[in-house]
Amino acid sequence: MLDEITPLILTYNEAPNINRTLAPLSWARRIVVVDSGSADGTVEILKQHPKVETFHHPFREFAEQWNFGLDLIASPWVLSLDADYEVSQPLLDELQRLRPPATVCGYRARFIYRSLGRSLRGSLYPPRTVLFRNGKARYRMDGHTQRVVVEGAVLPLSGVIYHDDRKPLSRWLSSQQRYAREEAEHLLARKGESLGFADRLRLLSWPAPAAVFLYTLFIKRGLFDGWPGWHYTLQRLLAEGLLALEIADRRVLAQQAKAKRTRAGNDPLERAGREEGFPLGPGREEGLLREKDSF
Repeated sequence: MLDEITPLILTYNEAPNINRTLAPLSWARRIVVVDSGSADGTVEILKQHPKVETFHHPFREFAEQWNFGLDLIASPWVLSLDADYEVSQPLLDELQRLRPPATVCGYRARFIYRSLGRSLRGSLYPPRTVLFRNGKARYRMDGHTQRVVVEGAVLPLSGVIYHDDRKPLSRWLSSQQRYAREEAEHLLARKGESLGFADRLRLLSWPAPAAVFLYTLFIKRGLFDGWPGWHYTLQRLLAEGLLALEIADRRVLAQQAKAKRTRAGNDPLERAGREEGFPLGPGREEGLLREKDSF
């Protein structure tokens, strides 16, 4: 089935990762890469791979980037890969043997997370739908990230994909700050909706960072992975801490704005202005005082 699949990859300053992602894809007839303005040598690396076709598209959101790439593909199946993924050989062997029935439109894969180049015993990274029929799937935003919506059944794959991001820590930190802002906005907007346990915990702000630290270190056994395990655990702690701060900060600002509106609503001059059909503006307060004195 490999000859029916086109890999699709998004890039932005992925020079430390992209060669590892492309290396297991030598079987592909064509690899579509959507780049959003890389300036670290990523594009030059892509040019060294003859099967890669690079398309440039300004970044606005992840879902738009993925959907732009999907529209460039004509093969029956699409293999969706981040630029820090590495497809394992067992997964490639499994894809070669696949004979999907007509009712199946997608497959999801599990991930082995690598920290500092070493595979961890466990992580918080969830399975993701990575293989789907062309024309049967579109991406949409879900908080700070994207989710692919597949029209049809999605089955699990037994092979894994390695997640191995080796970009600098400074890049990771700037990305997490942006993710925290977007995720906080997303969670607070859904506050009244049905949320999973993890998202309900995040909305409480303070418990989530501590819970993630303990869960990653002990339940996911990061403690037994040496410094790479601690490195990953501290990253998750920091990411959840940034999100907790964003949520708490937005709540404080909302409370301050509410208190300001309440104070304004109790101001007799402000109420008089609203009763006349318009708020107080520059010089209006003096005018109202003069009008009241005239009675």
